[in-house]
Amino acid sequence: MIPLPAEFTTSVVSAQGVGKRYGPTVALHDVSLTVRPGESHALVGRNGAGKSTLVSLVTGLSKPDTGTIEFGGEPAPPLSQREAWRQRVACVYQYSTVIPHLTVAENLFLNRQSGGRFAISWKKLRAQSRDLLDSWGVEVDVDTPAGELSVEDRQFVEIARALSYGARFIVLDEPTAQLDRQAIERLFARMRDLQAAGVTFLFISHHLHEVYDVCQAVTVLRDARHVVTAPVAELSRAELIDAMTGGQGGLVVADAASRDRLADDSADAVTVTELSGDAFEDVTFRLRRGEVLGIAGSNASGKHQLAETVYGLRKPSAGSISVAGKPLEPGDVQAAMRAGIGCVPRDRHHQGLVLGLSVADNTTLSILDRLGPAGIASPGKRFKLAEKAVADYGIVTTGPEEPVSSLSGGNQQKVVLARSLASDPVVLVLINPTAGVDVKSKQALLAVVDHVRAEGKAVLIVSDELDDLRLADRVLVMRAGHVVAEHEAGWPDGDLVADIEGVELS
Repeated sequence: MIPLPAEFTTSVVSAQGVGKRYGPTVALHDVSLTVRPGESHALVGRNGAGKSTLVSLVTGLSKPDTGTIEFGGEPAPPLSQREAWRQRVACVYQYSTVIPHLTVAENLFLNRQSGGRFAISWKKLRAQSRDLLDSWGVEVDVDTPAGELSVEDRQFVEIARALSYGARFIVLDEPTAQLDRQAIERLFARMRDLQAAGVTFLFISHHLHEVYDVCQAVTVLRDARHVVTAPVAELSRAELIDAMTGGQGGLVVADAASRDRLADDSADAVTVTELSGDAFEDVTFRLRRGEVLGIAGSNASGKHQLAETVYGLRKPSAGSISVAGKPLEPGDVQAAMRAGIGCVPRDRHHQGLVLGLSVADNTTLSILDRLGPAGIASPGKRFKLAEKAVADYGIVTTGPEEPVSSLSGGNQQKVVLARSLASDPVVLVLINPTAGVDVKSKQALLAVVDHVRAEGKAVLIVSDELDDLRLADRVLVMRAGHVVAEHEAGWPDGDLVADIEGVELS
């Protein structure tokens, strides 16, 4: 770890040795963070590194299980004292928290309006709002409904609202995700002005070049642990990428580069042509039988929305999808299933399982029309298919009639995978397939993927996990809704992450 200069010891906020568990999941382990007055301090790490958990602790949304948090050398207030927290820290999230149908003035002083006991002095409210915005250089009309503001102006209004409580420490969580280049430059200019006025920022971004544009210090988290804190000027881009990626850990995954390719150039399973939709634009790719194609990118890249559009959960605004050479009806899950697409969605609890039903019910949901007239399945046939799924996919259960809600996360995900493959699809779409499961279950799930590929099916893996993507013959990288790079199997971690984060390692 690079040692910190002496001036880093004076802190606006100091979290020392904080840890947080949610059941068996370790969200943070012995993490420390010190942010000095007047700086912009970057907090970076891959998805799942612990950034959101740390932010929830330093903004008073949750309490650490271990460690301490101080503001200006004083212990953090109890969670119940919300006003005391507002006076110390505020968070401006990627998605705005302003109330769209209220005016800017009403949002700025919500529940703090001036006036008598039963009346609001609108004249005074507008004047206070104008004074507040003028004092921080925010040029918006206080009578404008907040929902009509640009994303950029809503962020400035939220920053001004936080400052009005007395907070001089602002957490900016992915503030540039929805901004164009000009708006980002204006945001950074405003941040520098506010820093000069004594405001301190904790800056979270997946775009690492922004860290070098606007931040003076950076803290890296990986696998819920603190890796390094250093001045930005002393940490090269390559060193920053290395700190974020580290080693592969306990999961052993065979790299696709070490196996023979099965893909047949003449056998397209899926063809996506100039496809545009929610959060992505003009995406084109071919996925062939016997091929695994990975799609990587930050959560704001549009990768999840693209995969959900291929499966029919979302309707595209332009472009086309064909399966085995036949056009696919857009925005229709049933049409996608009939065409031969199976899917493991990114949220197994809300999109992949019916938690109140049994393992047998869930594993056969996608083929009920094949088990009997009008979808009425013979209990014996359903039970026999479920027993086979339990054996084939290694689902640990007391039996097919056990409620799926009683299973562990890894075994629930195996049930979702079994359901998606029950119809013998041509194409399998996997969205974050190993999220929230243990190492043993991850290995079992990824082994099934390799088996499916060997059968000649096509697989599309969209994942935040580098290990999931190692199975891919090719990985497309998305950033800001566009495909910006392609990597063949055998890619170095640093090169892939650099493209995801938008930095030049040289």
